[in-house]
Amino acid sequence: MTVLCALLVVPFVVPLYTMVSGSLQGRGIGNYTAAIQLPGFWAYFRNSIVISLATIAIVYVLTMMSSFGFSKLRIRSKELYFWLMMGALTMPEVVLLTPLVMLASKTNSAGTVWAVIIPIAALQIPFTTLLTRSYVDGIPDSLFEAARIDGAGTLRQFWNVLLPLAKPMGVAIIVLVLVNSWNAYLLPIVLLGNGEADQVVTQLPMSFKTRYTDDQPKILAGATLAALPEIIAYISLQRHFERGMAAGAIK
Repeated sequence: MTVLCALLVVPFVVPLYTMVSGSLQGRGIGNYTAAIQLPGFWAYFRNSIVISLATIAIVYVLTMMSSFGFSKLRIRSKELYFWLMMGALTMPEVVLLTPLVMLASKTNSAGTVWAVIIPIAALQIPFTTLLTRSYVDGIPDSLFEAARIDGAGTLRQFWNVLLPLAKPMGVAIIVLVLVNSWNAYLLPIVLLGNGEADQVVTQLPMSFKTRYTDDQPKILAGATLAALPEIIAYISLQRHFERGMAAGAIK
């Protein structure tokens, strides 16, 4: 089993090793210095941080609320609504690109981070709701009934019963959404502006690639710097993430 796990890790470790080793070719650490000194470098990270944090907050709140409603509340035709939401899982981002551009233009949100945040959040919610509803289904109904007997309304049951018990799933949601929003490339490049202050970290490596130059070590250094925050976040939250994902898949 240990050998099998090691073999499964190889396809993921080799690209990371290649990226890091390639980023040190030529000037070595100087490639990272050149990336950090790039005009607008900190704006890249600032925009990605804003987009990721806002997306995480929206997805977390709406996922928990929808999962609570679909699992524990008596709502007419809720299964119909649930499967209509699941239908969104079949819609790839590229298919929605033209409608999103038209909508952003009509609402005058094009060029703002909200033009990116809202679509990314909307695309994440069906999947996170699917996972979280399975987890919430495993929470005994008797806990909510006891809270109801004690006079707790729906909002208080959600806040005092569901959220504390769903912390592992909440961490899993945070990690999943962080990875997807931090790695967003297509929507930001289309819906944000073209100035240096409007870029995100996924566009950082391409700053060293033009029509006449292709500086691979600096491109790989930029890619490494762009990936570093989410790698650190995942390692820090790994235990809770795995627990939440396992619980959401089993229950």
